Amino acid sequence: MIVVHHLNDSRSQRVLWLLEELSAPYEIKRYDRDATTRLAPPELKAVHPLGKSPVITDAGRAVHESGAIIDYLIRRHGGGRLAPALGSDAYEIYNQWLHYAEGSAMLPLMLFMYVGRLGEAGAPLHPRIESEIANHMGYVDAALAGRDWLLGEFSGADVQMSFVGEVLGAFGRLDAYPNIKAWVDRFQARPAYKTALEKGGAYSFARG
Repeated sequence: MIVVHHLNDSRSQRVLWLLEELSAPYEIKRYDRDATTRLAPPELKAVHPLGKSPVITDAGRAVHESGAIIDYLIRRHGGGRLAPALGSDAYEIYNQWLHYAEGSAMLPLMLFMYVGRLGEAGAPLHPRIESEIANHMGYVDAALAGRDWLLGEFSGADVQMSFVGEVLGAFGRLDAYPNIKAWVDRFQARPAYKTALEKGGAYSFARG
C-alpha cells in the first residue's frame, strides 16, 4: 500500500491529488508543522533522513522529491496514464517540466518570500528577483497560450507545476499572467483535486 507522509499545507498536497487522478489506493500519515517555525516535525526523519515532505513509502522503499514521486507513481501505478510514451518527443517535454518546476521555476518565488522578510536589508536583491519572476512566469504563461494543459492534454506535468501557479497566486501575481491564472482555476476545479483537498485538510494555496 502506498503511504503518503503528508505535511499539512505543503507540496505533498499535489501527491494526494495525483493519486486521486490515478484512482490508486493509498493511506495518509499526517504530520503537522511547528506552529511557530512552520517547519516539519522531527518525526519525518524516521521516514527519510532529510525529514522533509513530500515523501511516500511503497513496497518497502521511500521516495522523496516531488518530481521523483510523480514520476514513480505514474510509472508504477499509472497504467499508461498521465504521461506520454517513453521515448516520444512529448515525453522529453514532459520530463523537462517535471524537473523545471522545482529546479528553476520555484527559486525566484522562494527568494521573493524569504528576502521579503529581510525588510530594507533585502532591497538590493529585489530588482533581480523581480526580473527572474517575470522571466520564468512569462515562460510558463507563453507555454499555456492557446491550450488548457502544458502538454495539450492533462498530465503529471500539470500536477508537478501546479505549486508554482498556486504560490504565484498566494503572492497576488496571477492577474499579470492570464494563461497561468486560467490554468490554476482549471486544475483546481478538477474533481480529483477537490477530493484530495477534502482528504488532505487545510491548504492555504487553494483559490476560491
